[in-house]
Order: sequence, then structure tokens, then C-alpha cells
Amino acid sequence: MVQVTMHDGSTIEAEVHGSGPTLLLPVDPQPVEGEQADEMRKWGTDPALGRSLIDGLSDVFQVVAFDYTGHVLSAPKPDTLTPGNVVADLLAVADAVQAERFAYYGYSWLALSGLQLAIRTDRLSALAMGGYPPYAGPYAEMLKVTVAAYEQAVSPTPAPAPQEKSSDDAFDWSSVEVSTTVEQSRQFVTLYEALRGFDDTAVRLSCPRLCFAGSDDAITYEERWGGVVVDLAGPLKRHRAELEALGWDVVVLDGLDHMSAMQAANVLPVLRPWLTAALRK
Repeated sequence: MVQVTMHDGSTIEAEVHGSGPTLLLPVDPQPVEGEQADEMRKWGTDPALGRSLIDGLSDVFQVVAFDYTGHVLSAPKPDTLTPGNVVADLLAVADAVQAERFAYYGYSWLALSGLQLAIRTDRLSALAMGGYPPYAGPYAEMLKVTVAAYEQAVSPTPAPAPQEKSSDDAFDWSSVEVSTTVEQSRQFVTLYEALRGFDDTAVRLSCPRLCFAGSDDAITYEERWGGVVVDLAGPLKRHRAELEALGWDVVVLDGLDHMSAMQAANVLPVLRPWLTAALRK
């Protein structure tokens, strides 16, 4: 276990597993247990997702696992969670384990963070982004969603009555109740406000790079969440030729949505062989 100091003076624990090329993996290495785990299973998600990814990669790589999402929720940074400070935090983790060169895999907002990392350092040996496109990403839509979440945290309105769900149903984002505090919500507004003018189509990288998403990864938010569609798979489909011309390996996972495409059973068959090949170059 390694203690790492973040940009605001708070600390996070990082676990190191295995040996080989270093991979920074911002996931919770501790499985969720109890009622929360049972609820996650109902939605087809793995309460031990981080552990499953670690176990599936640490025989080939030195996996440095740290729960960055859990960290920013437990030690919120309402005014300082900017792209530059997120990158500083990720580099602090790499420094703490003495990794001059390292690969990075992140999913959803942590994938977005990986792209910011890649444009700010030359230390990346490989970049893998899941569940967020590196080209024509929905930054404006995510700003609307995060502003709405912040407003809900300040003045909550009741969610619609939950409908009976089957195991085949996609995750119903409209049924989510706000469980974050004002400070927790505000930090993501800070992040997306800082990205308001970011042009990801102008990004040029040299390290090996992979992007993937489920083919059905488009999240429709009702009015109280901003009334937008956050389309995460669409840019990969529409701009595949541009992405490949820029050196990206692009994978669209047929029939999967945002939640299912992040599960280890779907990620590892893509990520493990790709990283193995990329880090041999």
C-alpha cells in the first residue's frame, strides 16, 4: 500500500499488484459488500469490478490500483477539480510508485481524464479509454448534466416513481436520486466548465491508444437532469475513419450500454491483448 498526496493535500491509497510494465488503473480494489452489492448485481454490474480487473491484468502488468472516484467523493474538491489538477494527481500516483513510464486505462470520466493526462505528459507508454470518446466528445452535454446534478443537490426534486425492472432492462438514469452533496456535485461542474473550450479533434498523440464503448452507449437524461442525450458510442461510429487515421484503435462492443461495457468480462478481452501488444512496441 502506498500513500499518495493529492493536489489539495488530501491523500489516497494505491495498491500495487504483479510485475511487468506499469499500468495505472483508477478503480476501487476493494469489493463492495452487503445491500449495495446486491443492488449492483440486480443491474448486472460487478461489485468487485476493480478486483476483477486487477486479477485479470496483474499476471502480465504491474497494476497500480487507486480509487480516484471514491477519493474525490470522500474528499471533494469543489473549486479545484480542474483537468490540470486531475493530471497532477495521476502523475503523483505514478511518482509514488517510481514509474517514469506507465500505461493508463480509465472508463467514463476517468477515460476523459486519461486524455487530459496524455496531452500534458510524455510519460505515457499507452492510453486506453473506455466509455468516453477521444474525438467529438459530449463535453457540452456533460456540462449540462453536471450543472443539473449540482442544482438537484442544492434543491432536490423528487424522482419519478420507479418502475418494475427486469434483468434485461438498461440502467434507468432518470430514476436516480441525488445522493451527492453540494460540494461533491460542484467539483464535476468545475471539471466540465474548465473543458468548455476544449477541442478534442485537434489532439495529436504519439503513444499507442485504444478507445472503446458499447454500441448502445447513449444516455438520455430527462429535463431535471439537463434534458440532453449523452452519446458516447456515436462519435466512435461516426468518426471511426478519422480516429483510425489519427492512430487510434477503435472497438465498438455490440449490444452493450454504458454499464455493461465497463464490466471486466467485457473489458478484459479487449484491454488485455491490446495492452500486451502495445507495450511490446
